[in-house]
Amino acid sequence: MNERTSSDGASAPLPHYVSPAPFDPYSVERTTPEQEKIYLASQWKLMALKFKRHRVAVVSAIVLALMYLAVLGVEFLSPYHQDTRNVQHIYVPPQPVHLFHKGEFIGPFVYALDYKLDMSNLKRTFTENPEKPLKIRFFCRGDRYNWWGVVPGDLHLVCPPEGGPMFLLGSDRLGRDMLSRVLYGMRISLTIGIMGVAVSIVLGIALGGLAGYYGGWVDDIVQRVIEVIRSIPHLPLWLALAAILPVTWSPLWIYFGITIILGLIDWTGLARAVRSRLLSLREEDFCVAAQLMGASPRRIIFRHLMPSFMSHLIASATLAIPNMILGETALSFLGLGIRPPITSWGVLLNEAQNINVVVLYPWLMLPIVPVIIVVLAFNFMGDGLRDAADPYR
Repeated sequence: MNERTSSDGASAPLPHYVSPAPFDPYSVERTTPEQEKIYLASQWKLMALKFKRHRVAVVSAIVLALMYLAVLGVEFLSPYHQDTRNVQHIYVPPQPVHLFHKGEFIGPFVYALDYKLDMSNLKRTFTENPEKPLKIRFFCRGDRYNWWGVVPGDLHLVCPPEGGPMFLLGSDRLGRDMLSRVLYGMRISLTIGIMGVAVSIVLGIALGGLAGYYGGWVDDIVQRVIEVIRSIPHLPLWLALAAILPVTWSPLWIYFGITIILGLIDWTGLARAVRSRLLSLREEDFCVAAQLMGASPRRIIFRHLMPSFMSHLIASATLAIPNMILGETALSFLGLGIRPPITSWGVLLNEAQNINVVVLYPWLMLPIVPVIIVVLAFNFMGDGLRDAADPYR
């Protein structure tokens, strides 16, 4: 009992008051709607809220989303078909787009080109004719194509003007439009990363899950296989596996073969991550309870353990995609990956191996720009997902 001492030295009880009103838990500290949204949010909601705070990651995700949406309609977005040749316009430099002609606004247009052969350098030179503006056409009929090889069509977002060519990123040694070929190559280079990561995830989760859940001799075998694969330099291994592919295969089979090769090489890091997480989670109470209730190992792994670190797997897969894209680009650049007539960014860069071509026609190196943009965007988005994967940190 709380007591106090009076003036005469005697102790007296302190006055004590108890309110008869019902208890109101919100009377002391009221939460704002924003706080309640965070307190009651699920783990995935917390991850989304934390990811939105990473501005660079959000911008990178928007850029990648736009590029993958463009993959669906590259035929519509490309001014020309990827194989259309303009034999009179070989190695044309990029043409700038103008809006004003002699002080008058006439809309987007390019100037006509005058051709001259430079005999001193043995080089074709193209100069703009400022007296001949050619208006660019939009939502127009142009080269015929088969959308995804199935639906025929000829509608394009942008078409070359009537009476002249339009090469916004220049043309190559056969007079083909570089912008159209970069857009067509985007479909192969971006999808090969997704498919390669899918193969890698299946192998990584399956073998890493078995090693982490069962341990013992299963873990020993999986770890030795991983160590052997990781001890081999990746580039020589890529070259050796790509060289195994028969030269008689069609370009489509080569595409799937390169995808499987990239997935077979890149699964080791993900398998070790899955193994380490399962080793720590298999002794948790919820896992032991599932075992005592008679749940099968497959159900325990995929229903109880995998969701516990699915966010980590998503972040790891996002960071693995640019490695796949760079791998395909390197193989195609060396002539051992995707082969014409299929077009990828690596195939386009393969045509710019000659240093003389690079010096005289530097725009042939432009396909390296989207490669850099995609790799940086995936890395930035992966960093944001990795931070958001632990929303309680």
